[in-house]
Amino acid sequence: MSTTEGLSNEALDELAKYDTPTVCNVIELWNIRPRNVGFMNDTIKACFPKMPPMVGYALTSTFRSMAPPRSGDVYAGLDNQVAAFESLPGAPVVVYQDMDEPTASATFGEVMCSTYKAYGAKGIITSGAGRDLDQVEALDFPAFTNGAICAHGYCHTLAVNVPITVGGIPIYPGDLLHGDLNGVTTIPHEIASEIADACKDLMKAEDIVLDYLKGGNLTPEGLGEARKELAAEVGKLGKRLRGE
Repeated sequence: MSTTEGLSNEALDELAKYDTPTVCNVIELWNIRPRNVGFMNDTIKACFPKMPPMVGYALTSTFRSMAPPRSGDVYAGLDNQVAAFESLPGAPVVVYQDMDEPTASATFGEVMCSTYKAYGAKGIITSGAGRDLDQVEALDFPAFTNGAICAHGYCHTLAVNVPITVGGIPIYPGDLLHGDLNGVTTIPHEIASEIADACKDLMKAEDIVLDYLKGGNLTPEGLGEARKELAAEVGKLGKRLRGE
């Protein structure tokens, strides 16, 4: 069970206004983790790239479908997952590690995603595959996978709220996640409440170069000056965020 105090739904909605690359850029300004960690690799892709960013707290689970479960029903884990939503600090994102190598069949489909959404989940991520993608898209339910497979095999959930590995990074129960068509990143809890405002400030700084490029009469010298001004503003923002 997570003991982290979560952001309000309003604060999560603010985070969802910004794309995931901007969130990653802002996290870098704190210098609290190396720049090459904390985000999923390119094995995890958005099933529905046109959907807006997904933000929520990880409800972690492990999954198999190559062989039947030793006991119980293949959907028995669904009840346990929904019950575990209350252990999270905020709105859930269901995150599965598919333990089969290679992936044998789909982790989720329409019924599972309909259930998750009805109980307040904001999306699903799996290191395995998905199916019923037209139906899941119609639910307006963001999904991230390594591909699609038409059958569910002997799908069953092994464990809920356990540390897992997805997209090359560890995911722990209650981790704050932000994902869009560019990929998925974790957001450190200790800076989560400041990310949205920092994204706004970073985008304002980036407008210095973008506005220059739209202005006509472009020169290499002008671009250099605009980039210097941008770097200065980003530097000031980073120092402010770090309390320097």
